[in-house]
Amino acid sequence: MDKRSIIGYVLIGIVLIGYFMLNQPSAEDMARQQRYNDSIAIVLKNKELAEKAQEQIRLNEIEAQKNDSTDILFNALNGTEETIILSNDLVKVNISTLGGTVSSVILKEYRNQQGSELVMFDKNDKVAGKERNTLNFVFEGKQGVRNISTDNLYFTALDRNENSVTMRLALGTDKYVDFRYRLNGYMLDMHIDAHNMDDILSTKKDVEIEWRQYARQHEPGYEFEQRYTNITYKPTNDDSDYLSEMQDESEKFTEPMKWIAFKNQFFSCIMIAGNEFSDVNLDSRKIEKGQDMLKSFSASMNAPFDPTGRDATGIQFYFGPNRFGTLQECSGMSLNAGDDLELEEIIYFGWPIVRWINRYFIMYLFDGLSGLGLNMGLVLILLTIIVKVIVYPFTKKSYVSSAKMRALKPYIDEINAKYTKKEDALKKQQEIMGLYSKYGASPMGGCLPMLIQMPVFIALFNFVPNAIELRQESFLWAHDLSAYDSLISWDQPIWLIGNHISIFCLLFCVTQIVNTYYTSRMQPSMGGSEMEQQQKMMRWMMYLMPVMFFFMFNDYSSGLNFYYFVSTLISVGIFIYLRRAIKEDELLKKMEAYAVSNKNNPAKKSNMMARLEALQEQQRKLAEEQERMRNARKNKNK
Repeated sequence: MDKRSIIGYVLIGIVLIGYFMLNQPSAEDMARQQRYNDSIAIVLKNKELAEKAQEQIRLNEIEAQKNDSTDILFNALNGTEETIILSNDLVKVNISTLGGTVSSVILKEYRNQQGSELVMFDKNDKVAGKERNTLNFVFEGKQGVRNISTDNLYFTALDRNENSVTMRLALGTDKYVDFRYRLNGYMLDMHIDAHNMDDILSTKKDVEIEWRQYARQHEPGYEFEQRYTNITYKPTNDDSDYLSEMQDESEKFTEPMKWIAFKNQFFSCIMIAGNEFSDVNLDSRKIEKGQDMLKSFSASMNAPFDPTGRDATGIQFYFGPNRFGTLQECSGMSLNAGDDLELEEIIYFGWPIVRWINRYFIMYLFDGLSGLGLNMGLVLILLTIIVKVIVYPFTKKSYVSSAKMRALKPYIDEINAKYTKKEDALKKQQEIMGLYSKYGASPMGGCLPMLIQMPVFIALFNFVPNAIELRQESFLWAHDLSAYDSLISWDQPIWLIGNHISIFCLLFCVTQIVNTYYTSRMQPSMGGSEMEQQQKMMRWMMYLMPVMFFFMFNDYSSGLNFYYFVSTLISVGIFIYLRRAIKEDELLKKMEAYAVSNKNNPAKKSNMMARLEALQEQQRKLAEEQERMRNARKNKNK
């Protein structure tokens, strides 16, 4: 390392230290921020106290109603809770007579981290100081009649069998509201009917729904699973969207909604409107690590309801895995025949071009390899190899372009020696560009093929963490390819690292450093001391990137880190092969032959090259005009 490089690095260090010192908040700023945080805490505390007081008032009213035999809800407030089980080969749904709604869901084909059946949620799930899960339907009463909230009312189970049941809320002689359920695969159909309720319910055409649920931590990695846990929603006439995974967020919507999903990384509870939901309010809150819960979700909305009982209110629930094929199949099971629910949109595959690559290429390839019955680690290896084979022509083209630039270095050095003055910079660049054109080289030729590969790289970054097929699949020392591998772990967390070191992440970072070494050797010298210093700085930054990757990816899924490790290892092998297969002296001979054969018939410039030369010509004319004006001013002053 020369003296200039050392000085450059020291200056960068000084700048960074100065930046952090200048941007460090003052004592006054910190005190102001603390006062702000305290005020927010007070507001939240007051809100919590107000909510608790309101809840206590409601409970007191319910208790008074329980003792008032003349109250219309007297019989419904006094009863014994019973659990009705609807079951098939895929799922078991428990419906409680208290509230008449789903109290818990068990997925039979999946296991939790302890090896037991996976419980998606349970109505008794609770975080200290918070309310339990609930699904409440509120019917507006006529003037002088209280609103009917179902969560504290007892229903009677009728017409029950293995796949269906009717939960009846009786409010008098031949006056009732029925919740009719039918289980079909992962889909639970629900219809709400009113019978002779005209003198109890108002003529309002909506029923208010209050849905609150805690997202359980199903996977080993709290931080990683939380990144993929959110509320996703589907407007009736738009694409799906979601609330932030990384921070608390609340949002109100005036547009109608088709469905709302409380989504974990691999499992979702989706409420689907038979018609549409209106006046939707969504709220997502993070829960601190160590409570076996990831987030607190709540949603309130209105659904069309006919109090006369002529038309039933239709609602569906999806309780199942975030498996693309399963969601797509269930999307065709809408209560409205021919309506595509597009439930598969809860799986985020990235931006449009990346999503298309995942949807129409990566997913089919992955499913095909998975169908061979191989270990998932081998599936990832084969997937990586196939992807690398497909993008190999672009990789080779990029390498050849860089090799051409390196082969032309002696000619570029001559041009650099010819133009040493700063005012000759444009002339130097024009002559270099002419050299590239003469020998059939392009400074952009190495970049464009690499840019073409980037969407595939990003696509797999989005695909692998969403692949439920990797869940609880072991490979080598990794017990679960959907979570981080923790062969090396300890109890007390370390800042930026946590309490483990992912071996696959470490291997990925090491191979990335090796890959950087080979790719940096591919880069041609652009000539000039300033350019060389910039290239050295870029190489230094490229070596620093894998270190940053380690802190970023250490808690990512071992499957993703393993894919990147294998992909980078193959890239290193390809570079070594191309380095030996493509000789720069032979390439230079071909380029000189090209220059001779096209001496009187120059090749047509590429659009990019033409634009660069045109831009340089504009810069040259502008510089000459500025110089002319400066000379004119000097002559005038004389």
